Amino acid sequence: MVEQLLINEDDFYVPDANLLVTEDDTPVDNFASAKQQRLLVGSLYSSLQNQTFLAEANVGVYYTDLQPPIVPDVFLSLDVQIPEKWWEKHNRCYMVWRFGKPPEVVMEIVSNKEGDELGKKLEIYEQMRASYYIVYDPNQQLGEQALRIYELRGRRYFETSKTWLEQVGLGLTLWSGAFEGRQDNWLRWCYQDGTILFTGDERAEQERQRAEQAEQRAQLLAERLRAMGIDPDTV
Repeated sequence: MVEQLLINEDDFYVPDANLLVTEDDTPVDNFASAKQQRLLVGSLYSSLQNQTFLAEANVGVYYTDLQPPIVPDVFLSLDVQIPEKWWEKHNRCYMVWRFGKPPEVVMEIVSNKEGDELGKKLEIYEQMRASYYIVYDPNQQLGEQALRIYELRGRRYFETSKTWLEQVGLGLTLWSGAFEGRQDNWLRWCYQDGTILFTGDERAEQERQRAEQAEQRAQLLAERLRAMGIDPDTV
């Protein structure tokens, strides 16, 4: 198990979590965004089972106690885990000073022009020093680009055309297909060769198809043996 990165409270100022708002129970999402978030988070947990990471949707990230938390639609933080006592106030959301680092990837899914994803939010994630900031704009509310990727270089974000996120060992791709019974275009994680990370249902379906193909091959072999006068049950 990877040791959790936590700041020593004896050496650093640590804000009192009881004075911070860790959740406000405000419903803000739409059906499309909610499904997209589940797809991005769920496929990580079903495909990267041997890696230590924390991925969530709509969980607040505190990068300073001087400002309210920002709530990415999705974030990914490597080499950290949800604390065991997750109901304790200081463990309910992602406090950078407790995890010892910001998330490597933060994502915003654009639903309208009011979120200021290319303005204030970009500045906040840049200040937070998240390695990558992803803006997915499926309805092209902010321009012609459906996908914008910003990479932190030094102290500033620079937009890049590269969809492979070198620092996290994952890529992003736009994929057309069905998820949870809905046919649409989706943002998906992928490996370097372009293969998408499967959800649990997709992995189960793949295994079912493999088993079915193996059974068909066995039946075909048995038929050939019988045609040769050989009882396959005695071979």
